[in-house]
Amino acid sequence: MAYGFGIIGCGMIANFHARAIEDLRGAKLIACYDRFSSAADHLAKTTGCQAYHTLDDMLADERIDIVTIGTPSGAHMEPAVAAATAGKHVVVEKPLEITLARCDNIINACKANRVKLSTIFPSRFHSASIELKRAVDTKRFGKVTMGDAYVKWYRTQEYYDSGQWRGTWELDGGGALMNQAIHSVDLLSWLMGPVVEIRAQSATLAHKRIAVEDTAVATLRFKSGALGVIEATTAAWPGYLKRIEIHGSLGTAVLEEEDLKVWDFSKKDRRDAAILRRMRETHSGGGGASDPTAIGHHGHVLQFRDILRAIRTKKQPAIDGKEGRKSVEIILGIYKAAESGKAIELPLKKDPILHARKR
Repeated sequence: MAYGFGIIGCGMIANFHARAIEDLRGAKLIACYDRFSSAADHLAKTTGCQAYHTLDDMLADERIDIVTIGTPSGAHMEPAVAAATAGKHVVVEKPLEITLARCDNIINACKANRVKLSTIFPSRFHSASIELKRAVDTKRFGKVTMGDAYVKWYRTQEYYDSGQWRGTWELDGGGALMNQAIHSVDLLSWLMGPVVEIRAQSATLAHKRIAVEDTAVATLRFKSGALGVIEATTAAWPGYLKRIEIHGSLGTAVLEEEDLKVWDFSKKDRRDAAILRRMRETHSGGGGASDPTAIGHHGHVLQFRDILRAIRTKKQPAIDGKEGRKSVEIILGIYKAAESGKAIELPLKKDPILHARKR
């Protein structure tokens, strides 16, 4: 059986969704929709799918089993809920949404209509990320002491000026953290477990005409007792590959983009030689560090494959709505900590009322 896909939101990320669907066995791109009809027409012309000019018409297409949503971040909820209500499985680009309430509305709509929901975080599916997660789960680090994420990227002023939604609280939901570093925030929390306390500072230092941060630093305390740091910026020219560092009493590992750069444990394992050999042979590309289009779609292929598996087996996708919500909560906690100058405890009881967002 081939599953039919529909794409909602035909901007840059839609091209990556379309390529992933094309490379996926048992899947076919059926249709696309964008509130700007010309964008849907363009994607349809380049992919051979059908362009719809109203969302209701696309959701009424019985050939479509799954929709992917790539609208601006703060406009994910409405089409996601509509798709779930129409009985379609829902795949949402990161972030799931920009507030916890809007995330919960998507989660609840998918649950009520008994459809699958997955949030796009392709980094979890890379082989190096899986090796790192296995090392954490098998206690190779001993007592884990630190977990850090560094995203030192660069975005031009033209990037922010290219779309009215970019750099806004209302639709971007934040800056370097919510838009760019959220992949690393998700990966760090997946590896390290729940964050329970956050302290932070943020600033807009190198860009104009944006309401959100282009630089942020946060210190974390995890439920395990380990400490950590998140550093995120879009103002570090020319842009460098993102890094995750895990340290413990018995080992250290460093993940740079899709590659393991450090794999050092006091107790050796029979698989270490093969892992180290692969480390010497792999070299990541730019990873979007300075160009948001310079990413591959192979991670999307792996995640879409997981979603199809979940549908066939009637199980949950690896990154469901609750998993997608976690990184949003951490980032909202960082924003609140930066604004208040105080330590913020997680889980948050409700969405923080941010002064910047009220403006």
